[in-house]
Amino acid sequence: MGGSVTYLVAALAVLVVVVVVVRARRRSAARPDGALPPGRPARDRPAESLRDSPLGLALGDRVRIREQEYAVSGTIRLVEGDWSWVQHLLDDDSGGRHRLSVEDGPELELVLWTAEPGATVTPGAPTIDLGGLRYTWAETGQARYTATGETGLTSAGTMRYHDYQCGGAARLSFEAYGEESWRVARGDLLDPADLTIRPTSEDH
Repeated sequence: MGGSVTYLVAALAVLVVVVVVVRARRRSAARPDGALPPGRPARDRPAESLRDSPLGLALGDRVRIREQEYAVSGTIRLVEGDWSWVQHLLDDDSGGRHRLSVEDGPELELVLWTAEPGATVTPGAPTIDLGGLRYTWAETGQARYTATGETGLTSAGTMRYHDYQCGGAARLSFEAYGEESWRVARGDLLDPADLTIRPTSEDH
């Protein structure tokens, strides 16, 4: 009997140690020295770290992407579950409008989008041919959004999307805000080095 009690006490002690270690590891994974774990939503980043990042672009800021300069005229912030991303509307000097999407994960993903208003394709198929390229389905979902600036949207609502990819850099997106029809855009994956940001505060 005494041996059984001793064994039971030892087993309970081991179990307690295991639980403590597992919990400690989970806390460490969630906050490694205050750093953000991969995939943590961008909205949790300190505000001071955002201003010089594409995540923190503000209305009126100017952005140089490769050889073209743009002005930020609107921003759409999207949340889907625990994930968030940002889309900045960019106007070029000729009046053209583009969109820069910024997703914060293990690495910053930047895509410059150009609308395809004349496209007749619709989402849902495993592959889609457009402009001489064949795009393969990547993901689909629905997010909540808030909009500021000249976006042409209500200040808040929901958005549905389908995303496709071709090769390493080409992208195709379908987005529908509220009850509107699909907006089609082709995208080009960027390197962060392709961007130069000039905040409005530098003009004063």
